[in-house]
Amino acid sequence: MAVPSVRVITPDWPDPSRVFALHLFGKEVPLLLIAFMTFVLIFSRGTMALAVHAGYEGARARCARFLVLTILGGLTFLGCQAYEWTKLITEGVRPWSNPWGAPQFGAFFFTLTGFHGLHGLSGVIYLAAITRRVLRGVYAQRGSYEGVEIAGLYWHFVDLVWVFIFTSFSLF
Repeated sequence: MAVPSVRVITPDWPDPSRVFALHLFGKEVPLLLIAFMTFVLIFSRGTMALAVHAGYEGARARCARFLVLTILGGLTFLGCQAYEWTKLITEGVRPWSNPWGAPQFGAFFFTLTGFHGLHGLSGVIYLAAITRRVLRGVYAQRGSYEGVEIAGLYWHFVDLVWVFIFTSFSLF
């Protein structure tokens, strides 16, 4: 709620269409990268749900495949986030300044996306550990894939938080 509130009272808040635009084939395409990142996370949310479902069906190999797809989605998202940070830093955005207007933008952007990225990276590492346990048959021996479900809940939380971050920076 802080970002939309500050955005409303700050007259020189930068235009998200300009800040988050990609330059492709000589044209500026607004919000393309951030929309792609959102799609990747939504897709990975689906693969995570399928992994949980496969686990509870006892389909170990299918569960592991969906977990790997979820991990790849997470890594793709993190790679895009690293590109976005690099692009904005190159363009002069800092936590204390912003070439397009309000200096608060940089502070909010880097803090929120940085913490989200850290949680996303933690989730990818956790999912890799869970995938290893699935492949080793740990959950099959226990007769419960609860560990996969717990990892799924964490991943869904990371995805949900992104929706709020995306909305705060891109749509208001």
